Amino acid sequence: MIPPEDEGSKNTPPRLLAVAGPTASGKTARAIALAQERGGEIISVDSRQVYRMLDIGTEKISAEEMHGIPHHLIDVRDPKDTYSAGDFVTDAQRLINEIRTRGNVPILAGGTNFYFDALLYGLPAEAPRDDVLREELETYSSEELMRRIREKDNRRASRIDPQNRRRLIRALEIIATHGSVPERDTQTARYEVEWVVLNPERDVLRARIRARLAQALDKGLVEEVERVRAYVGDVRLNELGLEYKVIGEYLRGERTHDSLLPTLSSRLWHYARHQKAWLRKLATEARTADTP
Repeated sequence: MIPPEDEGSKNTPPRLLAVAGPTASGKTARAIALAQERGGEIISVDSRQVYRMLDIGTEKISAEEMHGIPHHLIDVRDPKDTYSAGDFVTDAQRLINEIRTRGNVPILAGGTNFYFDALLYGLPAEAPRDDVLREELETYSSEELMRRIREKDNRRASRIDPQNRRRLIRALEIIATHGSVPERDTQTARYEVEWVVLNPERDVLRARIRARLAQALDKGLVEEVERVRAYVGDVRLNELGLEYKVIGEYLRGERTHDSLLPTLSSRLWHYARHQKAWLRKLATEARTADTP
């Protein structure tokens, strides 16, 4: 349990809490418990929960499950639109100030680690858009894009989401200009952060991921993807994450229904391993919490 604020700190801004962990690690429940304990409001650090319609596939929390705790940056964009790390930084900074003004504690919770990095340390250096290069890169698989990044900039490869094609292509665009993705604006965090890290053991997490996927399929995930696909089209669908891309393949007749659960389980476990790698860099500053 995180200790309460010292009595002598009443005139200082509430401490910024951050709940981080891989998919299916229990971040949502822990964030709500902390908000109830500390008088907090939750800022979602999730690159897909910002979009309306993506409910089952992103495991979006319901109003009932919020238990009266204010949640921010959920259902704030149309899925046809894009939401960037820069958008998140702008919104999160505004929300942190507003929450503090109300006398509450800002609690950032989610698994989009790139957003945490962007908020705390700034965005990577800019590079001009290269439509010719982008057209070429779009022909490659996500695995091939990741391989190219790893060859040219292993440091960036260790931090990037290997399934986010838009971000992979952008990284290669920056690498084409700079030779590598330059370090961020600062090595010192812009906020004082108290980390709560949930990092279940390998076998536990794999079982949780598979169980959650099975539950999502039972809840109607395929039907949700079908609705989203009809609204945004196949190109945009592929940008909305693994669940939407893989089930989109099934809807187009490119894979069987029986392949959905094993394929998604395997790919989401791979993504969770990437999240776990990012968590290791917090070792010197994070306070690791026991998994509930």
